Amino acid sequence: MTTTTALATALAWGPLDSTAPATVWAVVLTFVFLECAFIVGLFLPGDSLLVAAGVVLAQHGHERGAWMLAVLAAVVAVAGNQAGYLVGRYTGTRILARKDGRMLNKANLERAGAFLDRWGFWSIIVARWIPWIRTLAPMIAGAVKMDNRKFLLANAVGAVLWVPTLMMLGYYGAWVLDSVPWLKTVAVVASIAFFVVGTGLGVWRYRQEMKRPIDETATLPEHRIAAASVTEAAAAPAAADGLGPAADAAPAPVDLEKTRRAEAAGVQGVAEEPDVAEEPGARRR
Repeated sequence: MTTTTALATALAWGPLDSTAPATVWAVVLTFVFLECAFIVGLFLPGDSLLVAAGVVLAQHGHERGAWMLAVLAAVVAVAGNQAGYLVGRYTGTRILARKDGRMLNKANLERAGAFLDRWGFWSIIVARWIPWIRTLAPMIAGAVKMDNRKFLLANAVGAVLWVPTLMMLGYYGAWVLDSVPWLKTVAVVASIAFFVVGTGLGVWRYRQEMKRPIDETATLPEHRIAAASVTEAAAAPAAADGLGPAADAAPAPVDLEKTRRAEAAGVQGVAEEPDVAEEPGARRR
């Protein structure tokens, strides 16, 4: 028995073949929902999980099952982001900033908030490809009261582009290694190992992060939006009374009309001056 055959036989006997497609489905759907809905998802290996799932299913030759799982996982990703949106809408983002936090800190919260402010609808789509923003974006969108229909559309588009792309990348990428069976088997085992280790490390990091106190100095996105609304509301009466920058930048139409009339009257007076000067002489005659 060659070394390659022995390695393939040993790996096939272990967890590789015992990982049934049903187990892959359960793990993928659970982790995708957690990553998209709750803070713990910030520390889970979501991208690598989807690729690893594709590789494992390729080892078992379940192409149709891989596509079905990709579609269902995209639906679960939409539901997860919608849950995160509701959490942010009703609880805010205060818990997302921790003192001396590695991931949950005011700098990352402000960066994510600025990202949403700048890109709006498109930020929810692009956030699917940025691991730490992928979890924070739905909560921030809910906290700042982003239009729910607009959010849901961006949420769905992002999920459809994200989940199937990574999962089928793993599935068809594993097929490329068919000419080197032992390398394909090693790739499957490495994917599973990376996922298991990444999940354990992520849970540990999450617990460490949540033990840190909330950073009360953080500027929350919802507070910034509320402050901007108050400023605009306060500026409106001043602009209506002809006070403040808004009034200086946009003079009232009545004032402009008066100015035009005054200018027209001045020009007319100059043109009529000779007639006024000659009128007394005409009377003398």
